[in-house]
Amino acid sequence: MTEPETRTHTVEADGATVHYDVRDARTGGAGAGAGEPVLLLIGSPMDASGFRTLASYFPDRTVVTYDPRAAGRSVRTDGAAQTTPEEHAEDLRLVIEALAAGPVDLFASSGGAVNALALVARHPSLVRTLVAHEPPTAQVLPDREAALAICADIHATYLREGTGPAMAKFIATVGRKGPFPDEWREEPAPSPADFGLPTEDDGSRDDPLLGQNMLGCTAFRPDFAALRAASTRIVIAAGKESEGEFAARAAAEVAAALGTPLAVFPSHHGGFLGGEFGQQGAPAEFAEALREVLAASG
Repeated sequence: MTEPETRTHTVEADGATVHYDVRDARTGGAGAGAGEPVLLLIGSPMDASGFRTLASYFPDRTVVTYDPRAAGRSVRTDGAAQTTPEEHAEDLRLVIEALAAGPVDLFASSGGAVNALALVARHPSLVRTLVAHEPPTAQVLPDREAALAICADIHATYLREGTGPAMAKFIATVGRKGPFPDEWREEPAPSPADFGLPTEDDGSRDDPLLGQNMLGCTAFRPDFAALRAASTRIVIAAGKESEGEFAARAAAEVAAALGTPLAVFPSHHGGFLGGEFGQQGAPAEFAEALREVLAASG
């Protein structure tokens, strides 16, 4: 099968120019022909480049990826220092409507899963099936107060000390197994050097994860009433190797609140990655699991 042609487009959102890419497996554009819906793959703050491997396993589908505002090519035009899931949801609405292809199938990972839950609560008619993979919303955790405080501390560390110290705390936080203790402040801060991170502050404060999205994403509480009433089929997923970690625990709580089983996908939080950003998951197995879940919507 030949490699699908890729076209890049933009939509003008409130406060940002959003770039998205269409890998079109059909003749005549994303809205042409019969068959499966467009498959939209999203993360946050990870941009479209993180889905190259996963997209390659769906050559029979029109696949759309995008750069969230303040990440990759999608520059904020309003100078705002933080981005909310509601803003991301409206950006996604614009992208889906610009496709003019009807309801999409949507795979959303990490912060993208949080944004997708916000989208479906507001605009369920735009999405046939949502697979929300490890949404890191601290609000749903039993240990939410400690989790939210830790996320706020990571953001404050970034503003105060820069990328290295903040990212060291972030890595330690997302990889921790089990609930966060109330006395978390008594634990020693991890060293950036232990993770191969810079120890000197370069003065930049434009990181989309630590700056723009950390607080809004983790503090978001899904509208469970709206999600339960949505026409969208919602599947909440977590990686097999992620059990007990922050985002996987949040995924389990979201699934329980929706009254649906948690889908267990291969590998870890980045299980779909095939070397992007130096991370390796199990993309072939991950893609097969995703295909099976989406096929159940047919």
